[in-house]
Amino acid sequence: MDRAAVAAPATGDDWVALSAERLPVSEASAWVVRADCGATVVFSGTVRDHAGGRTGVHHLEYEVYEEPALARMGRVIEDLRARWPDVGRVALLHRTGGVALTEAAVVVAVSSTHRSEAFAAARFAIDELKRTVPIWKREAWDGGESWGLEAAPLPEVVGVDGP
Repeated sequence: MDRAAVAAPATGDDWVALSAERLPVSEASAWVVRADCGATVVFSGTVRDHAGGRTGVHHLEYEVYEEPALARMGRVIEDLRARWPDVGRVALLHRTGGVALTEAAVVVAVSSTHRSEAFAAARFAIDELKRTVPIWKREAWDGGESWGLEAAPLPEVVGVDGP
């Protein structure tokens, strides 16, 4: 996969990607729209200037174990579809490398027939992505930096029928 360029897939309803370049938030929002889906929800997680009591955050850096990360992102979508069968399209995009303040680090976009399912599925997708995908964050702030102060082992994605 070319991690430098993130483009929507020409076919299918799932878009999973890692990129060292800016994430195409608007393109993801437009891509999930389908004629049979009346709702779209887009979540964009951006770099902010504080975290966990640390002020002056000026930069994040993401490191990823690419093959397992993409596989787990796909598994998150499989589980999402099992829970919300009316979901249309799903995009899970995550940055790698350095990410500056206000830039998108992650994008989740979901379409569904109704808003309640779209909101629930998008919330599930970001929570499971953060919980289960092998992506590590180094945070740099005024006076320090750290790789994952809240480090924890990565659990398996648990589907509706188990792992």
